[in-house]
Amino acid sequence: MKRRSVQKQTVKRIFKQLKGYRFYIVLSVLMAVITVAGNLVAPIFFGDAINCMIEGGGTDWEGIFFYFALVGVSIVVTCLSQWLLNIINNKITYSVTEDIRREMFAHIQRLPLRYLDAHPYGDIVSRNIADVDTFADGLLMGFTQFFTGILTIVSTLVMMFVLNWIIALAVFVLTPLSLFIAKFISTKTYRLFRTNSQIRGEQTAFIDEMVGNLKVVQAFSHEDENVEKFDDINGRLAKSSLDSTFFSSLPNPTTRFVNALVYAAVALAGALTIIYPTVLPIAFDVGRLSTLLSYSNQYTKPFNEITGVITELQNAIACAGRIYELLDEPEQIPDKPDAKELTGVKGDVTFKDVSFSYSEKKKLIENLNIAAKAGQRIAIVGPTGCGKTTLINLLMRFYDVDGGSISVDGEDIRGVTRSSLRRNYGMVLQDTWLKNGTIKQNIAMGKPDATDEEIIEAAKNAHSHKFIMQLENGYDTVISEDGGNLSQGQKQLLCITRIMLSLPPMLILDEATSSIDTRTEMQIQGAFAKMMEGRTSFIVAHRLSTVKNADLILVMRDGKIIERGTHEELIALGGFYNKLYNSQFAV
Repeated sequence: MKRRSVQKQTVKRIFKQLKGYRFYIVLSVLMAVITVAGNLVAPIFFGDAINCMIEGGGTDWEGIFFYFALVGVSIVVTCLSQWLLNIINNKITYSVTEDIRREMFAHIQRLPLRYLDAHPYGDIVSRNIADVDTFADGLLMGFTQFFTGILTIVSTLVMMFVLNWIIALAVFVLTPLSLFIAKFISTKTYRLFRTNSQIRGEQTAFIDEMVGNLKVVQAFSHEDENVEKFDDINGRLAKSSLDSTFFSSLPNPTTRFVNALVYAAVALAGALTIIYPTVLPIAFDVGRLSTLLSYSNQYTKPFNEITGVITELQNAIACAGRIYELLDEPEQIPDKPDAKELTGVKGDVTFKDVSFSYSEKKKLIENLNIAAKAGQRIAIVGPTGCGKTTLINLLMRFYDVDGGSISVDGEDIRGVTRSSLRRNYGMVLQDTWLKNGTIKQNIAMGKPDATDEEIIEAAKNAHSHKFIMQLENGYDTVISEDGGNLSQGQKQLLCITRIMLSLPPMLILDEATSSIDTRTEMQIQGAFAKMMEGRTSFIVAHRLSTVKNADLILVMRDGKIIERGTHEELIALGGFYNKLYNSQFAV
């Protein structure tokens, strides 16, 4: 019952999605009507031509040529309208799918980080690509075959009742067989195709994960384990595909059988009426029998197509359901209507009684208090999972605090726009991100109007100029998506250069030199020292040697600050920091 309700809601949303294309839909309906009308009149003209051949004791050649000319005109009109119908339907279908993809992509940009962290990227990609493609195929078949088929069934049945209501009644009585088959199949296939779509998303996510981390997989010799897991997913997908294919293949042979029964019934009844005119008190002739036989083919053919289309529509609706599930995910809390633009930032950052957790079951940060003065260098250290990266997420408002507040220059960051807040931070993460484009374009992301001289100066300060000039085209070298043709260290140097260029009033350095050799790191630390002058800086580090000169070191454990002070003060304290520091230099 619930599944039917979901399916019904999905169909309603599809129709709502189509509202913007009313004009094209009206044109599509008009072309469909003309197409069906052309198919209806051609058998009548053809039947009249047959009567001209056998009635009246001779052949009426003039009448034959006249009716065949009308048949030719109807065929031309039908072909033209069918051609225009296909063009219009393609326009509607691919415009709608374009809208959906645009809406999905924009929605993903506005989803909270909490959702993206909790769902495999491959599944999201599968919904945006594979599911939308399947939906488009089903929508196109719905427009090109489903509506035209329904119109053909209704109109031919009406014409058959006009020509011979008794034969038409016999045809009508046999119709429920095809309808029963279609209903049975649609009930089965929706569930199967939805399962199919879910498993396909799971497979895409797994492949994406494995290909992206193949080096790690090979390093730990997990190839066999991953193959087994893939075989499990692939086996479930194969079984689901086989089941859905089995049920989707039933309509064709069963409806063809019903169609054959209908055709045989029309032919037998019509022949008996002509041979024994006294059996049925209805005037009938060979021409009308020919017309009825043609109509019976037209009447039954759509049933075969529609039952096949229904299967595709069920698949499309299942995929549309997954698409709308993603679109229905709540977006991140929007900026308040009266949210301020954060300008003229000095860099005073305050955490006041901050509490936060990713899960209600497990508390992470409780009653955290930090006061960072403008221009201070704040280092955050501690074991993995202590909450260091979480602090960064809260500073940037990737997540909002559960309790307490974070303020910049006395302004609660929940009361300022996210874009203005993030513009005032320069962030270099351990995980780098570069786009497909030139070196110059990647560096200038934070300052699009930067001159070539400014870009080169930033690169020199970040010690990336040397390796850039060694590339084939220097700053105009095109790098692949995510910088695939650069080393990890080179990619990180470019990310550092990007911040060197924009120089915002506040900095976040999360293991910013983790992929750089020691010699280069020493050079960059000097560049960082210059860059951080007068700027509030939050430095997350595992290598404690990189934070010895910080104005304040916060030592975190289990979401709490257990120690704070300068390097010398913490060493003298002889506590947790002292143990961490000495453990890194123990011989």
